[in-house]
Amino acid sequence: MAGGREFLGRGWKFPIQVDGSGRVAASAGGQKVAEAIHVVLGTARGERVMRPDFGCGLHDLVFAPNTTTTRGRVAQAVREALVAHEPRIDVLAVRADDAPGAPNLLLVRIDYRVRANNAAGNVVYPFFLREGG
Repeated sequence: MAGGREFLGRGWKFPIQVDGSGRVAASAGGQKVAEAIHVVLGTARGERVMRPDFGCGLHDLVFAPNTTTTRGRVAQAVREALVAHEPRIDVLAVRADDAPGAPNLLLVRIDYRVRANNAAGNVVYPFFLREGG
């Protein structure tokens, strides 16, 4: 892997895609870390049979009202999940902000640092409240 970032991992792209040659697309480095964050946040606790502790408590808040308290609970759930399940990063900040014009959407902004090389990164994860409502 170019740039000496083997420690960040290499594997199937998430979500799984096919590249131009018909093979499963791969991702590596910082992109792999960002994709892993999406996997952690997109997995409900108890969803994985062999790892019932894996995942994030966000799914417990889907039908919660869009209030300051809910946004705080979302940020806390994200922070706890990433600290527990993504050992390659240090979570620097997590904020859940309203999306303009979408009262049922929270934009969860995650700032992190890769432990092995101190590279800073950020991810914005969309979280929908009251889906279908």
